Amino acid sequence: MLKVPSQVYPVKFKFISLFLITCLAACGREPASSPTPTLSPNQARGKEVFNLHCATCHATSPETIIVGPSLDGVATRAGDRVPGLDAQTYIQTSILKPSAYLVEGFDNLMLPDLAKQLSGEEFDAVVAYLLTLK
Repeated sequence: MLKVPSQVYPVKFKFISLFLITCLAACGREPASSPTPTLSPNQARGKEVFNLHCATCHATSPETIIVGPSLDGVATRAGDRVPGLDAQTYIQTSILKPSAYLVEGFDNLMLPDLAKQLSGEEFDAVVAYLLTLK
């Protein structure tokens, strides 16, 4: 067996052991993320409708661009986009009249009749869901 000076070995061994234990302990953990809000039944329905009709072009994760802008944080941004409009009115108008408020850097590619494809309940549910994306 290789002899290592006793004053060097314990310090390096302890450091390496501690490092390995820390790394192994972290392997089983999920990455830290912001807590997912609990959705009401209406908001959960809105998420389903969003995934069927909107997620083809819009992501809900930050800085992810599919075709249209990411909707991560839309509930926070929407209230500040147009003076005098609250977030709910801005989101509703953006769905009903997609060309009304274009986000800089994006073309007007949203289907103009998307809202007509949704029932009134589905429309309200999607808006309720989008208002949870803060």
